[in-house]
Amino acid sequence: MYTLVWTAHFTRAAEKFKKRHPELKKRLADVLRDLEKDPFQPHLHYHHLGGKLKGIQAVSINDKYRVSLTVVITEKEVNLLDVGSHDEVYR
Repeated sequence: MYTLVWTAHFTRAAEKFKKRHPELKKRLADVLRDLEKDPFQPHLHYHHLGGKLKGIQAVSINDKYRVSLTVVITEKEVNLLDVGSHDEVYR
């Protein structure tokens, strides 16, 4: 099991995301639960980002929306950074 660490920015972004996309509220909860179990599960589409976002990873909520995060393996922590559309998260 991994520990989810909610940053202040992620908490605000998640609340906005759930208000704007109530149909994805359950899917977001499922993704967060799966991240807690194992962030490397194939269906999460875990991937490393490049460029100015080097050192940050992301998982997919669906084809359009992502959660950006960092994974600290030694601590078994997942630091949640942002949630939103592809363009919002990768800005």
